[in-house]
Order: sequence, then structure tokens, then C-alpha cells
Amino acid sequence: MARRTGHHATTFLGNHSRSITAAVVVVLAGFGATAFGIAPMVAQEPVDLTTRIISENVVPDDISSQLEALAAHRVSLYRSELTRSGDTVDSLLKRLGIVDAEAAAFLRDDATARQMFTGRTGKMVQARIDEQGRFEELVVRYAPEDSALIGSHFTRLTVSRVAEQPAQFETKVEVAELQIRQRLGSGTIRHSLFAAADDARVPDVVASQIAEIFSADIDFRRQLRRGDTFSVVYEALLADGELINWNQGAGRVLAAEFVNDGTVHSAVWFADPAASGSAARGAYYDMNGQNKRRSFLASPLEFSRVTSGFSMRLHPILRTWRQHKGVDYGAPTGTPVRTVGDGVIEFAGSQGGYGNVVKVRHTNNRVTVYAHLSRVNVRRGERVEQGDTIGAVGSTGWATGPHLHFEFIVGGDHIDPMIVARSSETNEITARTRPVFDRLISGIRTQLTLAQTASRQTEYAE
Repeated sequence: MARRTGHHATTFLGNHSRSITAAVVVVLAGFGATAFGIAPMVAQEPVDLTTRIISENVVPDDISSQLEALAAHRVSLYRSELTRSGDTVDSLLKRLGIVDAEAAAFLRDDATARQMFTGRTGKMVQARIDEQGRFEELVVRYAPEDSALIGSHFTRLTVSRVAEQPAQFETKVEVAELQIRQRLGSGTIRHSLFAAADDARVPDVVASQIAEIFSADIDFRRQLRRGDTFSVVYEALLADGELINWNQGAGRVLAAEFVNDGTVHSAVWFADPAASGSAARGAYYDMNGQNKRRSFLASPLEFSRVTSGFSMRLHPILRTWRQHKGVDYGAPTGTPVRTVGDGVIEFAGSQGGYGNVVKVRHTNNRVTVYAHLSRVNVRRGERVEQGDTIGAVGSTGWATGPHLHFEFIVGGDHIDPMIVARSSETNEITARTRPVFDRLISGIRTQLTLAQTASRQTEYAE
């Protein structure tokens, strides 16, 4: 068997000698490479590594002490509400989740605390309570009583628990300044300006200002087009960091752009820092420095619904067709009426079918008429400036409901008020003020672009 095996091995070597030789060479080469790679490491001196073991006993705090500390920690909860018509102490505390008979009794009896239920509803109420629903503090924020402070200040009424046994409370009333922050908004008209503003989460008071600013450029009753767009920079008003709900939380529009049927209209609020008198109060200008304030406003109401225009109509009482020589604005009784331009009161009183009426004489033989007023705030001979309140909407005289009848008379002839407003003269930024204005415009353009970009991203996301 051994001899046969050796024979086969000799035969195999003879037949495959070249292949075997090549394989041996490769194997030896591999060993050589391996030896070359590890030789330097073998040549180095060995290094002694010192190993040290550290042991430490960790003892966790006793779980009972942790639970006691947690139980001793007081938790305060905050809840917010708005006062409603017909609210009582009990109904308000129930909505706030407060269960505290002592606090309820104090709120009923304390004259200062009861102020939260007087006047207008919608006061902002924030309550701090403990985990059992027990009263700790109540802060009420609302518009100040002084109308001159509305838009710049707010009233803060605070009711606090100051002692436990027996329970004692204290009240404090303060008038504080509102914080002003800038906000951006942008929308697309699909049905109306106000619907677009709602979709863009822009307050109605801002939409009203937009309509007012561009009233001499755009007839919002007839010229608004589906697909028109607007962008706006406006002031957000905050009380202790909370957006106020009266005046819809917004102040002045700082800049706006409205694209109507492809035409771009722009406006920016600018007050000349070097001016004095009425010029220092500021006004709206377009991007080229043209004053948006014309000699006459387009409407004696900030924003309202036109119920009858300057045209032929069927008289609602006489039932005959005749020329309607003015414009009727539908608005609730008591809505403030303002003079559309500077002038002197020519007549203020009652006059037949006009009811309570005010007539204002302006320059160049122009007269404006405001009829059916519920009250008159001016006297004959008194000088008034554009925007001054001269009365309030009513239904006196020949009127089927509360509205304002407004006429514009030039040289004895009745003229469409919208035509007069659009053709009235304007002023421009002076050369001295131009550098300051141009710097303002540069930043405003960037903000309006950001508002448009944010609006488009929101539409894409939806």
C-alpha cells in the first residue's frame, strides 16, 4: 500500500511540477511579507502598562425621603378665560376650575375685585391655582377706562391670597404700558378682504386699516378681484406678553402692499423726525415718497357697507325714482362719523328729512353733508381737522334704518365723493427728509417680501 501511494505521489509531482513550484513560491512570498510587516514591532522594547482598579460604593437615597420631598413640592397650575356676558363669580371660577369658597366669597364682596364683571365683557383672566384647585392668584387684563390710553396701555387687576389661616386676600389695580411687536401678514383675495384676512390670521382691525389706506386708490366695493393679494407689516399689542383681545391685539399698520388687478399699490407709515405740528404726527406715503393722505378722505366712516351709491334709485320712502345725490353707508347706531377734510362747521342741528345733520365748509367753495346722525358732537363755527369725530350714525329724519347719508357739494353741484377723494391734492417727501425715508423703505421692502414668502410657503404646505 505504501509503495503504491508513493508511486502515485511521484506521478502527481511529475505531472504538475510547474504548478506546485509556483504555489510554493507564492506561499513563501506571503510569509516574507508577513515577516516584514511584524518585524519592526518585535524589535521595539516592551512597555509595562500599569493597571489600577478603583472601587466605590454608591448608595441611592432612601426612596421614602424622595417621596416626602416630592410631596412637599407645591405645584401651581395656570388657566385662562375671558369674561362673558352675564358672568358671575361662580360661573367664572367654575370655568377656571377653581374650587375655593373663601376666595369666591371675597370676590363677591370686594368692590375692587368686582370690577372684572363691570363694563365690557371679554376681559382676559388668568388664574393660578394649586393641585387641589385652591385659589392662589387671579390677574385680569383689559382696556383702560381712559380712551386716550387705549392702544398704548392696559389695566391690570390682581387678586392674591396673602394668608392661609384665616384666609386673607388683597387686590391691586395698575395701568401699565402695552408691549409692541411687529408682525407680518399676507393673503389672497378669494371672496372679500376680510375673509382673506381671516384666512391669513390678520386681525380685522388691520384689514380695516388696509381698506382705509388704499381707499383713494381702490374702490373695495367694485374693483376688488379674485386673486388680488396683500402683504402687511403691523404692530401687535401685548399685555404682559399676552396678545390682547380688545382692539383685536393690533395697533397701527406700518407698511402695506396691495396688488389689485395687476396694479401694485404701496404704503408706509412715516413721521418726519425734523417736522413739527401736524406733520410730526406722521402719515402714509407710497414707496416713491408720495403722501397717501389727500385733502379729502374717501369715506366719513373707517369702513362700512355702502347701501346706496351716487346714482338713480327708487326712494325708499317716497317710492319714486330720483337722483340720489349722495352715498349711504350702512352701519350700527353709534358708529363714529368723521369729517373727510379740514374745514369749519357751517351747520349743526336738525333739518327736516335729514334729521340731525352737520355741514362742513372746506376751501374752494366745497361743502360736505353728514345726515341722519344719532348725535352731533360739534357746534356752528367750530374748526375741525380731517378725521375728527363730528357725530355718530343714527336713523333720525327720513330714514328706514341706521345709516349715514353723505354728500359732497362743489360750487353748489353734488359730486360723487369717490371722484373728489381721488382727484384731491397730495404732498411729497421733501428733499431734506428723503435720505431718512429711503433708509426706512429699504427695510420695509425686505419685510414685505418676507411676508409674501411666508404666505406662499403656507399655501404649499396646505
